[in-house]
Amino acid sequence: MLLSYCTNVHPAEDLDGVIDQLARYAGPVREAAGLDTLGVGLWLPAELAHRLDRSAADRDRLRAALAEHRLQVHTLNAFPYGGFHREVVKLAVYSPTWAERARLDYVLACARVLADLLPEGTAGSISTLPLAWRAPWTRADDDEATKAFATLSAELRALAERTGRTVRVAVEPEPGCVLDTVDDVVAWLAARTGPEWPADRRIDPEHVGVCLDTCHLAVSFADPAGAVRRITDAGLRVVKVQASAALEVADPSAPGARDAVGRFVEQRYLHQVRELTADGEVLTSDDLPVALGTADRRPGLPGDGPWRVHFHVPLHHEPAPPLASTTQVLREAVDAVRAAPHGAEAHLDVETYTWSVLPPDVLPAGEGELVAGIAAELRWATGHLLPDTVGTATRTETVTEGIDA
Repeated sequence: MLLSYCTNVHPAEDLDGVIDQLARYAGPVREAAGLDTLGVGLWLPAELAHRLDRSAADRDRLRAALAEHRLQVHTLNAFPYGGFHREVVKLAVYSPTWAERARLDYVLACARVLADLLPEGTAGSISTLPLAWRAPWTRADDDEATKAFATLSAELRALAERTGRTVRVAVEPEPGCVLDTVDDVVAWLAARTGPEWPADRRIDPEHVGVCLDTCHLAVSFADPAGAVRRITDAGLRVVKVQASAALEVADPSAPGARDAVGRFVEQRYLHQVRELTADGEVLTSDDLPVALGTADRRPGLPGDGPWRVHFHVPLHHEPAPPLASTTQVLREAVDAVRAAPHGAEAHLDVETYTWSVLPPDVLPAGEGELVAGIAAELRWATGHLLPDTVGTATRTETVTEGIDA
């Protein structure tokens, strides 16, 4: 499995900014992680993706910057369309939806750019949102999304024929969205891959699959091995794993538990919460302040069972009790993917985009601490998830355990 880290943690949204972030962050991260070559899962906002798609000269500038810092690109994150580091993002991250032409055009631009940047002999992957936030979503929207993915399939096939390079798009289930869980994604995609579907509504599983974000997987309280098995049994593949860990509260009723998790409340991103009841039901809340009962005087979750919070915790960081992180779910998911058909071809992208909104005692104090933190995540991932391989390339140092941010 090729290893990378996702650059949506950095705020740049134009070409000069992206090239600068490679020099200021990704290159130093590679050195600190002890890697000869580092994979970067680039986030290209829509405006930049379209610019790079139109300009071979701009792609050459980006390619030269990557080579200068011994970086390579085999995966892109095309979930956020733009403005991912605005003061408040929340539900805006789900727009435009897959019922809107702008979303398809954006992903196709990303695919053409990625095909040109891919290392020789390497397939590419692009993660995308699970259609939309759950409401409003109509049958007409669903039909438009189906046609968009059918068009995407045809365009990706044509791209492979034209360039000799395969790019796959991976749908990423997320709590609260139309496709909330792995089961939702599997049901939606698999139902549209059969020969009974007309060509303008048929999705090609060779080019469209699943992105397994392991924070989202943990929040849904799904069994990792079972989730991977349902994907492959449906004739789909795990194209990409976003290596991430959720925040866990084993007993929200314990003294100090709500105060501890309340420290992770912040205004930029949505932090969905799920509670597992004694009879196996999963209770839902759309954001952490709502779960705590501190938003708009609405009642929160009861707190009788464990909570998992959609807050990406740095992989190597162990929150102080009564909090924990779900790295065990991440490990089990990666083990299951590696054992699955095409599992070795899946991409492993460390995606902790929340570094800038962490509580003060974990928040990096500057560029140097952020570089050290991301490098520690990559060392953790290499040592715990890919112990028998070297990740993206050859390491130049021994993996060190227990490095803190």
